Amino acid sequence: MGKALFHKLKESLLSVLPVAAIVLIISFTPLVDLSVKETVAFAVCAVLLIIGIGLFNLGADLAMTPMGEHVGAGLTKSKKVAILLVVCFVMGVLITVAEPDLTVLANQVSDIINNTVLIVTVGVGVGIFLVLAVLKIIFKKSLSMLLMFFYMVLFALSALLIQSGHTDFLSLSFDSGGVTTGPITVPFIMALGVGIATTIGGRNAKENSFGLIALCSIGPILAVVVLAMFSKGEMSSDALAALGTYDTVSESLDSIGHIILNTVKNVAIALGLVVIFFFILQFTVLKLPRQKLLQIGIGILYTFFGLVIFLVAVEVGFMPIGFKLGQCIAEFHPAVLAAFGFVLGLVVVLAEPAVHVLNKQVEEITDGGVKKIEMLIALSLAVGVSICLSIIRMIYGFSILFYLIPGYLISLGLSFFVPKIYTAIAFDSGGVASGPLTSSFILPLVVGACIALNSGSVDYILTDAFGVVAMVAMTPLITIQALGFKAVMSSKVRQKIITRRILSADDEQIIYFK
Repeated sequence: MGKALFHKLKESLLSVLPVAAIVLIISFTPLVDLSVKETVAFAVCAVLLIIGIGLFNLGADLAMTPMGEHVGAGLTKSKKVAILLVVCFVMGVLITVAEPDLTVLANQVSDIINNTVLIVTVGVGVGIFLVLAVLKIIFKKSLSMLLMFFYMVLFALSALLIQSGHTDFLSLSFDSGGVTTGPITVPFIMALGVGIATTIGGRNAKENSFGLIALCSIGPILAVVVLAMFSKGEMSSDALAALGTYDTVSESLDSIGHIILNTVKNVAIALGLVVIFFFILQFTVLKLPRQKLLQIGIGILYTFFGLVIFLVAVEVGFMPIGFKLGQCIAEFHPAVLAAFGFVLGLVVVLAEPAVHVLNKQVEEITDGGVKKIEMLIALSLAVGVSICLSIIRMIYGFSILFYLIPGYLISLGLSFFVPKIYTAIAFDSGGVASGPLTSSFILPLVVGACIALNSGSVDYILTDAFGVVAMVAMTPLITIQALGFKAVMSSKVRQKIITRRILSADDEQIIYFK
């Protein structure tokens, strides 16, 4: 166990170090004026982030992934499809309702949409789409066709949302798809797909195991779009002001006790619902041996402490510094901000806990066909480009649909030319890449820049700053599938070379056997 923990800590060190180094280096330039207190707090939080990610990744390996696999495999073996679907629906709702990021989102729009209504509706949306994802695996339906259909429905509803005069909520609607698939739900849901697909078997079992995150990310977007269409109010000035308010490092340190207690409560609720649900299934269906349950119990503790440390470090050190960086660099020059966003995006995805869970699972499922390093490079480039494009959109203030519609059309079009497993991995990567660090470090950075560029006004935050999470979730769809397209073309080129050599061979080189 100690050796495994050391390995995870080493991995998390390599993940967080580039982000921390970039921020600390830029703090010594004229671009940003960070106090000694802010710099030290950020450095300490970076160390805590390394510890948190290491503990979380070990916990995911020991608990969350095995729990998902056993639930998926155990219920599938029972051959009671109705029970499997009901369990998946309930699990989708419970996990989503407990997701802390969704609660934050609901509080920000509470003047327009009731908190409970929003949270429950989004939870039901995830539950329904998790059921659809499971049905896709059982009946071996094409993920590309399902994605094509639901995204066309989504963009049609977006057009109606614009027509109804609720354009302000468009970016927020697409961001909701990213924040719902959090660090707790991703390992569990992905492993659930692996367990079901492996049990069902078939020649397409590997590619069928992916796609659950992709479909579950659509549900929240549709839910928020529909709720926004039927809402009758407008965003109040107080709500807008709340969107642009972030505590400073000093304020966060003063309320450190409250932050820790609140984080412990949120993580305990989120993990508690999953654990209770799992143990109900354990005593009724799964019947796992005591040794396996002990391993899962230890993994849950690692996951709990890892997430608490991670989220506290992000809220105390990373959110305030991200907000201040955005303000300072935007005031210096917007072009520098776009370039900084690209560089930061290249490395920030490495610090997302769920990304490492996805990369490990992808390499195992594809038997090394898709390497972890290839996934990391593709995701890094995608996130870098997405943040840069988001900042450009924020500077010029045009609709996010100018990015999302062409982007999703390209990604859905690529799905017809690449191996299906790349499409499934790509759409799952989109939900995973837009994790807690993106929404709690990159989003504050863009919000701070938006306020600075608009002379301190908060009126444009909802339309211009929000949407960065949606962009981070979209661009991996193109880059990961580009890997698949490259693999297909390389294979065809090699096949042509081999065929040409065979056809051009001399008769003297042919050996006849009698």
